[in-house]
Amino acid sequence: MKHDGMKMAAPSNILPLGGYALYIRALLTALLLALAMPGITGWWPLLFVALTPLLSALGRLSTKQTVCMGLTCGLFYYTSQFYWIISVLQRFGGLHPALATLALLTLAAYMAIYITLFCLLLNRLLIRSRSRGQGAALLLLTAPTVWTGLDFLRGFLCTGLPWMDLGYALYGQPLLIQAADLGGHHLITFSVVLINALIFWLIERIRASFSSSSNTSDYHFGYPMTVFLLLSCLGGYSVLRYQQISSEAVAADTAFVSAVQGNIEQSEKWSPMQKEKTVERYLTLSAQALAGEEKPELIVWPETALPFYPAREPLMNRVRAFVRKNEIQLLTGSPYFTIDPQDQTPVTYSNSALLLDSSGRLSARYNKQHLVPFGEYIPLRTYFWFIKPLVELIGDFTPGDSFDPLDADTIQAGALICFESIFPDIARQETVNGANLLVNLTNDAWYGKSSAPYHSWAMTVFRAVENRRSLVRAANTGISGFISLQEKFTKKPNYSRHKRSTRGLPCSPARPSLCTVVIASEQYAWP
Repeated sequence: MKHDGMKMAAPSNILPLGGYALYIRALLTALLLALAMPGITGWWPLLFVALTPLLSALGRLSTKQTVCMGLTCGLFYYTSQFYWIISVLQRFGGLHPALATLALLTLAAYMAIYITLFCLLLNRLLIRSRSRGQGAALLLLTAPTVWTGLDFLRGFLCTGLPWMDLGYALYGQPLLIQAADLGGHHLITFSVVLINALIFWLIERIRASFSSSSNTSDYHFGYPMTVFLLLSCLGGYSVLRYQQISSEAVAADTAFVSAVQGNIEQSEKWSPMQKEKTVERYLTLSAQALAGEEKPELIVWPETALPFYPAREPLMNRVRAFVRKNEIQLLTGSPYFTIDPQDQTPVTYSNSALLLDSSGRLSARYNKQHLVPFGEYIPLRTYFWFIKPLVELIGDFTPGDSFDPLDADTIQAGALICFESIFPDIARQETVNGANLLVNLTNDAWYGKSSAPYHSWAMTVFRAVENRRSLVRAANTGISGFISLQEKFTKKPNYSRHKRSTRGLPCSPARPSLCTVVIASEQYAWP
């Protein structure tokens, strides 16, 4: 008689791979997540239930089913978040539509790997634990830990791409995100996944109570009560911290800062025929800002607002003359190069933020550190030769290495250039080094009228909350604005319009939290 006792039987309640239930769950989660994000609908409450369809299948899937579900969810969700890449690669990289679409799908597939890993890890753990009556506890404790841990890895693997982690969708709800100064945006993401797990647990508990065949021993209320207590503590901290920071901000020194949005089309930005027109527009808008009720002590122009290398451009004299005449300080984005002292030729190129003092002198410079792969440099250029036209539009840059703030008298500006605003570590280190105001210079003309500028703004909001610093954002197109400590943020200007805005911002806010100091110190102690 044949003996099969050594074979491991598959779970009896495995979902049929050919059925629709698996893919409906995956697509429903992808849809809910997409609708919760800014730029499409921004229905942020959906965030707290978006993962429940995915969680409902875990613990009863084969490995093949789990991979199919994770990849399906991730591909559809991240395609909805990065769809604008097709237009960027076609318009500015000269790629064929088929190649641009392939690039989008490749990126979405890479991002989907992390959702797939989440599904695989949780599915395996739940299958093993349910036989011991620990499924509910494991779900509540490990789902947020695994999801947030994978987000953290995605933030630095392969140069890092922490684009629109779940917590960022709450950027406009100040009472829900104040705990970010304890654990960054990752703590907010952890809370979001924890709430999803708790809601799913409650649904399963209700279902089990009506099923005579279900074992309810795994659904006693000790676990959810612990989770509820944790969430209550985080919520209470957010409310109290918000009130505390608002009070301190009122008593803080105020600096008036102007953000200028030029709205220069990317197709015109680097045209030699448009240089003078571009400079004239920024000077005109800056003059309007100076004619307002409050004279700014610092005017901020966007990333590469000067579409030339200042050392070799006569138009730079007009900018310096304007600064001297009005006795103000100007922080502007510009490409920059250093000179070899031997033969006076450029040796390194950088995407920089230049600070001109009231005499028109270049008093400080910040070089962008986290460059955009395939946009500002080409990794593995031998294999990605077809991306070269996109990089040639602005240059193949060298990253900077200094986190020192730019000294503008009472303002110590921590500069974040474009893509850098999505990486918490740069703003954190600048704050520890003495920055009392964060300044984001960006050029969102690449994205066109898509959801990307809204995503970029949402992520930038968290840099202000995490570090307890006011923030000014000057964008070429898209969204410019201010984030003050005692409120959400000011109303954003109309999309894709040239204008200027001036705002008084507290520049002597609360000291950065101990968590900020410790994390920054540890991060840059690593080799």
